Amino acid sequence: MMLGTDVSDLSTTAATAAAQGLSIVVPIYNEAAGLALFHERLGALAKTLRKRYGLGCEVVYVDDGSADATLTIARELAADGLDVQVVSLSRNFGKEAALMAGLDHARRGAVLFMDGDGQHPPALVEQLVSHWIDGGFDVVYTAKAHRDNESALRRIAVHGFYALINWGARQKIPEDAGDFRLLSPRAAAALRQLPERNRFFKGLASWIGFRQIRVDYEPAARAHGVTTFSPGRLIGLSIEGLTSFSVAPLRFASLLGVLLATVAFLFGLSILWETLVSGKSVPGYPSLVVGLMTIGGVQLIMIGIVGEYIGKILSELKARPIYFVAEHSVKRVEADAAAGVSERTAAE
Repeated sequence: MMLGTDVSDLSTTAATAAAQGLSIVVPIYNEAAGLALFHERLGALAKTLRKRYGLGCEVVYVDDGSADATLTIARELAADGLDVQVVSLSRNFGKEAALMAGLDHARRGAVLFMDGDGQHPPALVEQLVSHWIDGGFDVVYTAKAHRDNESALRRIAVHGFYALINWGARQKIPEDAGDFRLLSPRAAAALRQLPERNRFFKGLASWIGFRQIRVDYEPAARAHGVTTFSPGRLIGLSIEGLTSFSVAPLRFASLLGVLLATVAFLFGLSILWETLVSGKSVPGYPSLVVGLMTIGGVQLIMIGIVGEYIGKILSELKARPIYFVAEHSVKRVEADAAAGVSERTAAE
């Protein structure tokens, strides 16, 4: 039985890339105010890519249960320069599920993931495509050039998160890397083969390997609205990423247990030494209470960490779908539609 997947037949060269094309996956959530302008910029980008590389493009908008008019606007977007798919999920399943839904519905070879809020500049896409076609890279990921505009506490937290998740990992997750990245056809096929339901996209895209390159960029200001990622939600996503992709928290809990046991042993030796040498026994009540509180707190932390992993196991065993599609529509570019009509007429 073969326990791996051979994707070597999907290797791309400059000559074969144009035939496979590019799917642009855009998760959208309450983006009604800027979606039309964003789509217009994507259309211009698609025409540029077709002219330079002969690359056919499509965009896959995944509406993740928006509460405004996002879905209505998405339905009306014209297939100008690129095909348009609109995938509407039955409710808000979260960005990771939306990314997977877009990947599942992508009909072209290579797949590009980007946000629809305007912070991922479409102008940078041409550079990512160049690394894929001209440079031969399978994964082209972007990362923030700097975090100078963020607070010191946030920078420390981000650095600590990546240090912990990469602790002991064979395949490191690049620090500051985002979801804005391009996957070659074989990298996209490899990512589709990963069966887990608790997905951490950044980690999985790094774990698959292949030739990868980093592109630093300066995120643009949001075109409209405010971010929906509150500090509490970011902490939740960090815990989700850690427990879905890394066993570092379990290792940390084990090391903490060893450290606590060592401290307790040394404390016991000090009490025994003082009793034997001076004949004085250490008062028991304060040391007993402190010891019990310390051990109890550490045990609760460890139980909580183990509980997170048990919850992940339960979720995987239930094997529930990670999303449901309530509506799906496809629009083809007018040139493709006209060519299809001509072919059918000739055949008749």
